[in-house]
Amino acid sequence: MEKLEATHSTPTLIPDGIPTVLDQRITRRLDRRLMPWLFSLWLLAYIDRSNIGNARIAGMSTDLELDSNKFNIALAVFYVPYICYAVPSNLVIKRVGAGYYLPALIISWGTVSVCTGFVKSYTGLLVVRFFLGLAEGGLLGGLLVYLSMFYRRHQLLYRITLFYCAAPLSGAFGGLLATGLAQIRTSGYNGWRFIFFVEGAITVLSGIIALFALPHTPADIKFFTPEEHTACLARMRLDSYGLSPSADVDHEKLSWYWIRRALLNVNTIVLSFNFFALITPIYSYSLFLPTIIKSLGFTAVKAQLLTVPPNICAFITVLLAGHFSDKLQRRGPLVLVGSSIAIVGYVMLIASTRSLTQYGGTFLVAAGIFPSSPVIIGWLTNNLAPHYVRATGTGFQVMVANMSAFIATFTYLQEDAPKYTTGHAINIGMLGLVLVLTTVNMLYCRWENRQRESGKRDYRLQEEDETVLGYRHPRFKYTI
Repeated sequence: MEKLEATHSTPTLIPDGIPTVLDQRITRRLDRRLMPWLFSLWLLAYIDRSNIGNARIAGMSTDLELDSNKFNIALAVFYVPYICYAVPSNLVIKRVGAGYYLPALIISWGTVSVCTGFVKSYTGLLVVRFFLGLAEGGLLGGLLVYLSMFYRRHQLLYRITLFYCAAPLSGAFGGLLATGLAQIRTSGYNGWRFIFFVEGAITVLSGIIALFALPHTPADIKFFTPEEHTACLARMRLDSYGLSPSADVDHEKLSWYWIRRALLNVNTIVLSFNFFALITPIYSYSLFLPTIIKSLGFTAVKAQLLTVPPNICAFITVLLAGHFSDKLQRRGPLVLVGSSIAIVGYVMLIASTRSLTQYGGTFLVAAGIFPSSPVIIGWLTNNLAPHYVRATGTGFQVMVANMSAFIATFTYLQEDAPKYTTGHAINIGMLGLVLVLTTVNMLYCRWENRQRESGKRDYRLQEEDETVLGYRHPRFKYTI
């Protein structure tokens, strides 16, 4: 590609010939225009998904006559459509237009969340949870695909971290909101219903505003200068390893070739099951933290408030992990550290008889599991290219990972209260699996990079068209 000229006489260039100052300016402008919206979407999604845990201890179980099994089933129903829609959603997001598609999801699930407040029976609860899962099913994969349209490979992890840190923060906001909203009493509507009314309405309003704020692809960006626009398109083409110089994300076509390449990648398989193992404690923590803290001897109101500090701790550690992961250009080692910290937290919950020590264990669990999640997601997006390979692979990862919800929603059963030893033990086992799979993927990536460095993958340049190699290109280096 002909190098883009900078205004300086001797500009510093990044490897593809784009001036570094220009590249950094493009990234900063994208960060300011896109990241606040993506953060808001994920924050609202997690609040609307997990606020049922707050509503449970605020009177919903009594009003709807939910025993522990009925509540767990209501949690599980959410994940049936959520799982099934992950891959199809990733494949249609570009065709529909991401700037319309993502806000449409927000408006849909916000509407369903409002409807949850009107539920009068267990059957009605199952229905709204099903449609909530359908509305949210395309979000995580959609956000990952959306980011990959605008940012370079090794800029993705920190941006994933920036929106994903909303997950633990949602627990803090959700706890504070639920504490206040649960105190509202009107004729026929107890406080827990207003948790859904108010939070759902906020989500709908945010979705309507987002319709006017998000571009579909880099080609649709209106806030770039002509120079920035050209450089943005150029850096994404050259970062993809699998598109001809004249192609870009707007013109790449879906084919079974890209889908097959995505699903036959070792990273896709290992990191999908790795995310499956990690998301089990994340989901159970998000859904049952109020219940766990209440079982330590606190009142419902105090338990709601005490969910805030560990989630704030997780929010901070997610940002730190993203920063250092990008600075060190390493993914696996941070997952090993985070999972080990979380295991210590669960051991504290099981082994101690002191409420304060057990509560301290919830901090370690949050500080370990939440930072590991965006790192595992970012690890796969780093190691797949071009667009439809990444879209399929990340969609498959989300689909497989969310199957763990059927385990997570039944880890903490009422009959195991107050210690919940079985649930904690299941999560320790899952984190042990994370340690194993992370180590396996690190070893594989290191081995494959050595093969490419020694020229043992150069034969692919003769056997296939270089423009369709993607992550299989001999110069494509796997992130470890």
